[in-house]
Amino acid sequence: MKVLSVASEAYPLVKTGGLADVVGALPQALTTHGIATTTLLPGVPAVLNATAGRAVHSWRDLLGGGPARLLCGEIGGHPLLALDAPAFFERDGGLYGDRSGADWPDNWRRFAALARAAADIASGNVKGLSFDILHAHDWQAALAPAYLRYGASPTKSVVTIHNIAFQGRFGREIFADLGLPQEAWSIDGVEYYGGVGYLKAGLQAADAVTTVSPTYAQEILRPEFGMGLEGLIAQRAKSVSGIVNGIDRAIWSPEHDVALPARYSSRTLARRATNKRAVEHEFSLEPGDGPIFTVVSRLTWQKGMDVLAECVDELVQMGGRLAMLGSGDAGLEEAFVRAAERYPGRIGVRIGYDEPLSHLLQGGADAIVIPSRFEPCGLTQLYGLAYGCVPIVARTGGLADTIIDANIAAVDAQVATGVQFGEVSRDGLLHALRRACELYADRARWLCLQRCGMKADFSWGRSGAAYAALYRGLINT
Repeated sequence: MKVLSVASEAYPLVKTGGLADVVGALPQALTTHGIATTTLLPGVPAVLNATAGRAVHSWRDLLGGGPARLLCGEIGGHPLLALDAPAFFERDGGLYGDRSGADWPDNWRRFAALARAAADIASGNVKGLSFDILHAHDWQAALAPAYLRYGASPTKSVVTIHNIAFQGRFGREIFADLGLPQEAWSIDGVEYYGGVGYLKAGLQAADAVTTVSPTYAQEILRPEFGMGLEGLIAQRAKSVSGIVNGIDRAIWSPEHDVALPARYSSRTLARRATNKRAVEHEFSLEPGDGPIFTVVSRLTWQKGMDVLAECVDELVQMGGRLAMLGSGDAGLEEAFVRAAERYPGRIGVRIGYDEPLSHLLQGGADAIVIPSRFEPCGLTQLYGLAYGCVPIVARTGGLADTIIDANIAAVDAQVATGVQFGEVSRDGLLHALRRACELYADRARWLCLQRCGMKADFSWGRSGAAYAALYRGLINT
């Protein structure tokens, strides 16, 4: 079976978040199930550098953006297709916006072009390429199933919702330039509250819809999580499933991670002390034996960072220290920088993102705090499990599906892997932090938490099998 996976980003070529990790890892996970995956990405410079520059197809004018070519390359040992459309992707700035952080005003056209190209390829309109399934990830690729539908293509399609909060909503005026027939302008097509909804269009047109955890698949049926799409999700309930993301253990392995000063396993956890000293040095924290809590996150309301900002004084009073790596809302960035100024040696903040440093934090901090208000799946807590960095998580989405709370029964049974809490509030998070400090003070129990987490299987093996079964089910219907 051959699958065309289309997304805006994929590790290691282009990454702004967890989407890239998933898209980059899925092809290898599917290989063992007899599925060959080709990844289609926008031709930003880093992606074009992974190609040989050989064009296998060209468009004279792709959705009003001028000439475009399809180039072949490789990503992670698997086939890569790059959409070389200079008018869309050759820009001085980021993947989604300019250097100031503002979205590119023509993102609607840029990602419609990516989806249009994906549909052309999946429909067999590119000589030498044929696919059984088109798998579109998030709103940036979600128009592809709509193009397949209105082009009467027999190719089956899947849309994966990585975060339903990001939907790709644009004004009605763009519809005429999308190259879709007039019949697509309907409530059963791309129309969404008087405008065009890219994710909505994909959810309407795809043969199957997946989310990135079973709990999130249920949560998005409710208005507080469905973000306006809960009705459509309910309508398509029989075609919706939740598959937990995996992590690439070739990249995220404390035994082999070159970003760690000291590598270790569940049997040699004492070696983490060397990494802890390195975290103290990097974040100018006072050396000590008390717990280091870490955050590796976007600093946003969704991630519950406003609640954590309210708790930092008490966290320090508990004897904890905080090492934070992230960026996001200016007000939250300022709040944490000021907290670091109030508590020098106790709180260290690095604004921005640094991939090797994120590995060091997982390998050296004691616990990772993830107080998200909603979290479709989350990969950070899975990295924490793999590295013995105990997750402290809100009970939502993939966090609820992947972390076993350290309640009395779970601790006594030696199956607990972290600390869960319910209400994302100051009191709820403080209670979880106190529980973590109490567990940390009992070295035997803390070691048990770490080892249980490190034994958990969140590799792509199980998830790859679930996707393979989904694909085969579509082909056989």
